[in-house]
Amino acid sequence: MSVSTSAYYAWINNPDRQDRAKEECELKETIKQVFYENKQVYGTRRISDALNKLGIKAGRYKVRRLMAELGLKVRYPKKFKVTTDSDHNDAISPNKLDRQFTVEAPNKVWTTDITYVWTLEGWIYVAIVIDLFSRQVVGWAISDHMRTSLCVNALQMAFWRRKPKPGLLHHSDRGSQYASKEYRNHIDIMKIEQSMSRKGNCWDNSPTERFFRSLKSEQLNYEKFRTKEAAKLSVIDYLAFYNGKRTHSKLGYKSPLEFEREFDQK
Repeated sequence: MSVSTSAYYAWINNPDRQDRAKEECELKETIKQVFYENKQVYGTRRISDALNKLGIKAGRYKVRRLMAELGLKVRYPKKFKVTTDSDHNDAISPNKLDRQFTVEAPNKVWTTDITYVWTLEGWIYVAIVIDLFSRQVVGWAISDHMRTSLCVNALQMAFWRRKPKPGLLHHSDRGSQYASKEYRNHIDIMKIEQSMSRKGNCWDNSPTERFFRSLKSEQLNYEKFRTKEAAKLSVIDYLAFYNGKRTHSKLGYKSPLEFEREFDQK
């Protein structure tokens, strides 16, 4: 089937076609901006949702096609490794949380854990406390050791920032730091109820472990840190991004801070 030269140029110069091409080019630039501003971790669902919030209608399949054309590839997490030492003789609290990860209000359930980051100066360790309601990191501490004081510092930050009422449930793995007398004393003073995962069961604390997977796969694994201070600043940068900007499907594609603000306004 042959097409006349005049018909071909009429199709090429069609104003509607040119407008659509321009719109798609502008949409590609916006997708790139959203993708890189969010540390290359947003897939089609999150980018489509972010575009809708900007007043730009673009479905998942269109976003997927344009991302493929742009060569945008999402960073995916690697398998999580256990950090805390559960081989000790301290008392173990029962698993009161029992994987009930959906919480109806802030400051009802906190989860906590430790991870590590390698630098050319040696390891640093990061302890966090997460509020399960919004998945917000409400307390954190960073040090070059993983003694109990690291975990206590993260807990104290969370407690003084949030000022929870007595009876809050605090869940961790069976690590020696969390089972220690020092840590339990702080829990008792704060009138917090303690819960621990079952032996060898990482799924009992999966929201916290999922955060650490995201921290590493979305930021730390792509950097080589010459100093401990550089690694610390990178972790703090990610915490600000995670709490204030990174959307969660379980939160209706809102960030933890946005989700809590909307709850407080009800």
